[in-house]
Amino acid sequence: MFFAQYYLDCLSQASYMIADEETGNAVVVDPRRDVAEYLADAESRGLTVVGVINTHFHADFVAGHLELAARTGAWIGYGRRAVTEYPVRALADGELIVLGEVTLEILETPGHTPESVSVLVREHADDAVPYGVLTGDALFIGDVGRPDLLASSGVSAEELGSMLYDSVRNKLMTLPDEVRVFPAHGAGSACGKNLSTERWSTIGAQRATNYACAPMSRSAFVELVTAGQSAAPEYFSYDADLNRRRRELHDPGAAPRPLGVEEFAARRASRAVVLDARTPQDFAAGHLRGAVNVPADGRFAEQVGTVLAPTDELLVVAPQNREREIFTRLARVGFDRFAGYLRDPDDHLAAFGDDEVTPASRVTATDLRAALDGERPPLVIDVRGCAERGAAGYLDAAVHIPLGELPGRLGEIADDRPVVVHCAGGHRSSIAASLLRHRGLADVSDLLGGYAAWAMAEERLGVPDAPA
Repeated sequence: MFFAQYYLDCLSQASYMIADEETGNAVVVDPRRDVAEYLADAESRGLTVVGVINTHFHADFVAGHLELAARTGAWIGYGRRAVTEYPVRALADGELIVLGEVTLEILETPGHTPESVSVLVREHADDAVPYGVLTGDALFIGDVGRPDLLASSGVSAEELGSMLYDSVRNKLMTLPDEVRVFPAHGAGSACGKNLSTERWSTIGAQRATNYACAPMSRSAFVELVTAGQSAAPEYFSYDADLNRRRRELHDPGAAPRPLGVEEFAARRASRAVVLDARTPQDFAAGHLRGAVNVPADGRFAEQVGTVLAPTDELLVVAPQNREREIFTRLARVGFDRFAGYLRDPDDHLAAFGDDEVTPASRVTATDLRAALDGERPPLVIDVRGCAERGAAGYLDAAVHIPLGELPGRLGEIADDRPVVVHCAGGHRSSIAASLLRHRGLADVSDLLGGYAAWAMAEERLGVPDAPA
């Protein structure tokens, strides 16, 4: 058997290829949209991709089932409850997919979404203990899939939570302890709240350590898995719907288009959004007015999807020679309206003139303390998640609006006083502050070093943190 996990750190997303090396038949599970790596591995090993399985309608990325099917002629499989605009193989509970000696068995495991399935892998058809189970977003390492995403229109979180209880307790937890668990996501994903950094585990280990796998009643389970979930990025519902549709294929050979200053300026004047992917430091030194800063180093695609819309036409200011990477990462989450990018940003920004290029205001913890004690204290906005505030403490004066909720709560932020935004270290606050300026607020700063810098400064002064 050939078994490979492909892990994409910036989306905390895992996909898999399973093949019978004697027959050469292979199946890819939960592929991302840029499929070259799967095809290269298959070619180098003499494998033929005969099928593509999506464990559910993914919300956090655009899956690559259509691209793989177009390149290989493979069938596309979903759980039998899935409804799509393209032909699929409806996979029922207990169905066997025979690749040769290697056999896949479908387990219906609804709960994260109604159509969710898991894939049980046997290296030999008569193995008493399967090699592993690909659990999609039903069971993670340390957690289970959240049942509250909008990917499942018309089904409540409570109904899905009850389905998930049966899937975890009566299906996955009945497997032998030795069965390896291979989920579709890891730590950092918004598809759960307690995901581990480990890439795989075993059923026995999850039975012993996963809070959601502990013995409890159905009602206690539903209450537990629906509480305390972070806000889902705005693009999740868009991608979940796009994964159902017959959409345009991603073309890996399509190069992002460099734009001269005049064309860039003309498109900007026609209301295209300038997405500046440089570091917060470079952005603060000078950027085009109204630009939104989402640094490429980090969870770039997810954070773009949090603060912008897939329907926005994007003009990109990219770190030098990273344009193709930016193009690919945006395509992975369904942002296909990439109008072009500004080549050599450090040189070309100067061509726009002093009226159009501006620095970003950043304040130190000492500056913020003085301002809060002054006659016109600023509105402080904390864009961290709930768990971060609970673990690290918080500013008494801060209004808590997590970054994922900020686009929908802009109406709560008055423009009658200065605004200072902070996160943990200064990355997300640069995103948030730039979004507020993009939406029309004039006097917005972000806190250098984030809450960590504030807490350190307050400790030097002997001021206690607010309690968790």
